[in-house]
Amino acid sequence: MTALGLYLAKRSINKAEVSRKTGLSTYRLSQLSLNPKSHLRVDELYLIALAIGANPGEMFEFLCKDLQLKK
Repeated sequence: MTALGLYLAKRSINKAEVSRKTGLSTYRLSQLSLNPKSHLRVDELYLIALAIGANPGEMFEFLCKDLQLKK
């Protein structure tokens, strides 16, 4: 499961409802939730955040919390 998948599961989000609100297919949402090789685009993140009533910035920070600059 991806970070987005964990985020949506933690909040008990219905992907079919998100799909209707955002225009993203349920297949795309499933791929973003399950397949680590799927890359979430910033426009998709923003639409998903709006659809679930989340702050896009906080959602972005949660999804990218493991990223660090090289030393």
